[in-house]
Amino acid sequence: MAKMYNRQAAVQYANLWWNRRNPAFPNFTVDCTNYISQCLLAGGAPMRGAPNRERGWWVQHSNWSFSWSVAHSLRWYLEGSKNGLKGRRVQSAEELDLGDVIFYDFQGDGRIDHSVIVTSIQNGIPYVNAHTSDSINRPYFYEDSTAYTPSMTYYYIHIDDSFA
Repeated sequence: MAKMYNRQAAVQYANLWWNRRNPAFPNFTVDCTNYISQCLLAGGAPMRGAPNRERGWWVQHSNWSFSWSVAHSLRWYLEGSKNGLKGRRVQSAEELDLGDVIFYDFQGDGRIDHSVIVTSIQNGIPYVNAHTSDSINRPYFYEDSTAYTPSMTYYYIHIDDSFA
């Protein structure tokens, strides 16, 4: 039987750890994707690929895959994965659910710079939590961010409900 993504558990974790660091995991100066990975793991996402840092999505003690900690790598992992944790890019924020992920390309140059998790939806608009500049229940637009540019591109990723 396929294991299901527990969106509520992912959101609960996101809300518990939004402004602090879980000592069970590595801590990064740029911590956004490490935090998102922890949220996905809390939702039941299975790790695979260890110990090869260039394969899969995983963390073990003081070692981890690039996709665990680098936004650009996690985006490609989610969209390319054929089993376990996978996601698909959708066209609009309105297609997202709790526990889904949004990636930001601040310069619009095709390189992902930031990742957040959807923790609530209010009037059809996803609100998100993030690390690095820790934030909770923030509108996903990020127009008030110091990193915002008019060229900013959003990548809306719907996490598959089943980890088959």
